[in-house]
Amino acid sequence: MEKIAIVGSPNVGKSVIFNNLTGAYATVSNYPGTTVEVTRGKCAIHQKEYEVIDTPGMYSFLTITEEEKVTRTILLNENPALVLHVIDTKNIERMLPLTLQLIEADVPLILVLNIMDEAERLGIKIDVKQLENELGIPVISTISVTGKGMNLLRETIYNYVPVLNKKFIYNDKIEEAVETISSKILKAQYPISKRLFSTLILQEDIDIHSFIKEREPTVYNSIQKLIKEIKKGYANPLSYIIAMQRQKIASDIVSKVKSSPVRFAKDFADKLSKITMNPWAGSLILFIVLYYGLYKFVGQFAAGTLVDFLENKIFGEYIIPVLSKFIENIIPWKILQDLFIHEYGIINLGLRYAVALILPIVGTFFLVFAIIEDTGYLPRLAMLIDRIFKKIGLSGRAVIPMVLGLGCDTMATMVTRTLSTKRERIIATILLTLAIPCSAQLGVILGLLGNKPNALFVWLGVLCFIFLLVGFLAAKLMPGEKPLFFMEIPPLRLPKISNVLVKTYTRMKWYFKEIFPLFILASVAIWFGQITGIFDLILNVLKYPVHFIGLPDKTAVAYLFGFFRRDYGAAGLYDMSKEGLLTTNQLVVAIVTMTLFLPCIAQFLINIKERGLKTGVAISTFVFFFAFIVGYLLNLVINVFNIRL
Repeated sequence: MEKIAIVGSPNVGKSVIFNNLTGAYATVSNYPGTTVEVTRGKCAIHQKEYEVIDTPGMYSFLTITEEEKVTRTILLNENPALVLHVIDTKNIERMLPLTLQLIEADVPLILVLNIMDEAERLGIKIDVKQLENELGIPVISTISVTGKGMNLLRETIYNYVPVLNKKFIYNDKIEEAVETISSKILKAQYPISKRLFSTLILQEDIDIHSFIKEREPTVYNSIQKLIKEIKKGYANPLSYIIAMQRQKIASDIVSKVKSSPVRFAKDFADKLSKITMNPWAGSLILFIVLYYGLYKFVGQFAAGTLVDFLENKIFGEYIIPVLSKFIENIIPWKILQDLFIHEYGIINLGLRYAVALILPIVGTFFLVFAIIEDTGYLPRLAMLIDRIFKKIGLSGRAVIPMVLGLGCDTMATMVTRTLSTKRERIIATILLTLAIPCSAQLGVILGLLGNKPNALFVWLGVLCFIFLLVGFLAAKLMPGEKPLFFMEIPPLRLPKISNVLVKTYTRMKWYFKEIFPLFILASVAIWFGQITGIFDLILNVLKYPVHFIGLPDKTAVAYLFGFFRRDYGAAGLYDMSKEGLLTTNQLVVAIVTMTLFLPCIAQFLINIKERGLKTGVAISTFVFFFAFIVGYLLNLVINVFNIRL
């Protein structure tokens, strides 16, 4: 089966084109030997099947990030029959240099001018036929979110015939050096054209240098001498010189094919885009999004109205009584009945928590997140908070796993793979584990404190303070490379209903496949812990830190549940609050400590998988003690100053 690789910068619509070609989201897995995810699917055009690969964002063959390295590896090692280079049409001049590199690599190539509607709205026109003549490859214009141009793209893929790629000339010195290096290396040993390989050698790409040094050490030494001689003639690095010359070639081509008015009026979307990235106005917009999207819709409507209906009406009046009676009739032994029903059984605890308490909260959060994602707001939020995040060792890019952590910290920890440095990934993992409540936990917390504004303010204030404090200290104490940040800003647009529904459905499917079984397993583990006495032993140990922060013994059960699922713990506090076992002051202390408490077992395992056993265990150990220390200090302050929340 022939492979089609979709490449391009982030936020140019690669994934939308992938979904359009394949019909749906497909298999997502780590690329071998890395933590970078690659999406693969199948596409049929006139009964001919292709494997389609949606690659991570790439700006240049001269790679910087791990994502770029993975994309280059796919192009070099997987031998795609066709490469689709997707670009944002309105930024064609900045993105065309990668097209030139792909042409120079001698790969079978189609250039896809995407987001054409935004370009046309700005008055930009591209002479597609002229651009095809200049580049010597097929060029297709598309609006991927509406599907315009996709049928033509399919036909072009099906009818594609390889052509001899054009040669774009650098200055005399660079050309002479490229020709010299090309004559020295053996073409049979390299997966791309000798010409691009030679330019990467001149640009002193570390991986390419290691590659040739290992295979042709004698040739490598002579090339090193050549590079030293050429560098003497330039004040700037050769990587810069070649990049600038390639950009000039791109600019000359664009000048022949692009026309746009000298001036054009900025419409509402352009102005709103700038406002979202303004420190003051952008913060107000963020507050509105969080207030109405998370607090009102997820926290009050989902955690209040939907949860109340499902838990009290559906489960309380129908499902639990019917299933309890059925289990008691067919299983006479109480010890086995406890596995399925009663306080900690699979039905009463696992199924009820997963479907009645957590599902509506997770589902509504995924819906809100999909809408925010589809509007193009997330990259603007990243730009807005980049300056603050730099203080805590993160870049603006980290906003994506942080916001996603409000849905599921386990999923968000996996997304930290997209961060550029190991140091940044560790800091992000610590903060996700410590101070970012998942949507299920958050929804229950908002449901508990929604009618107690003072208590909610204290909880939120402590959480924000801890997030910034721990991040700041981690950035100061942890050695390593500081993060770089660059991100394409897609146009703001109204979310497309089909995109929102597909993304929500995909994440809900993930919830049922990956997370829902954990609720059942947690119920079984709790049942096993009870009948073996392990459960009681752990509870007796947990009572000491629980007393330390001024809470009743039964709270230890909620914290133990919190390790199996963080939302289990929050739901346990929810039950205690309904029973009147916690004062408002105690509830605030309990919720703050619970939020900072150990990650759920799923996130704990993902932390170990992503960061390694030593780091994963160290993070959880730190979080355990830190949570109870903060709870103790908060309880102390409340009592000393006689605060009534």
